[in-house]
Amino acid sequence: MVRKACALAPNVLSAQCPTRQALDLIADKWTTLLIYLLSRGKQRYGDLHRQVGGISQKMLTQTLRKLERDGLVSRHIYPEVPPRTEYELTRLGHTLIEPMGALCDWAGAHLSELEQARKRYDHFQKKATLSA
Repeated sequence: MVRKACALAPNVLSAQCPTRQALDLIADKWTTLLIYLLSRGKQRYGDLHRQVGGISQKMLTQTLRKLERDGLVSRHIYPEVPPRTEYELTRLGHTLIEPMGALCDWAGAHLSELEQARKRYDHFQKKATLSA
């Protein structure tokens, strides 16, 4: 039984524990960006697609469906011509605003350090390759 892996306490390190699935969901880069955008309020599909650079329509649709299935996002379809669809965070989805915002803030605050580390690493890798 899958639940036995978490019988005593949730363990995201265990492949059999359902908490791993929850972590996998929110650790996805598209999920992070969509939660971040939806934290600002309702958004139409086209607006989300325009704002998230690099996401394909297929990936946006798949990610939104996954978030809806897991109860983090709700979808509202308005019977208009043309049809209008809006997405918003659910109550559960709102609980992710603070941690996702912190991750986005961290990325901005430490970007220059990450870039410097990558340059150092690439420089030493290049030197090692040339001397081999």
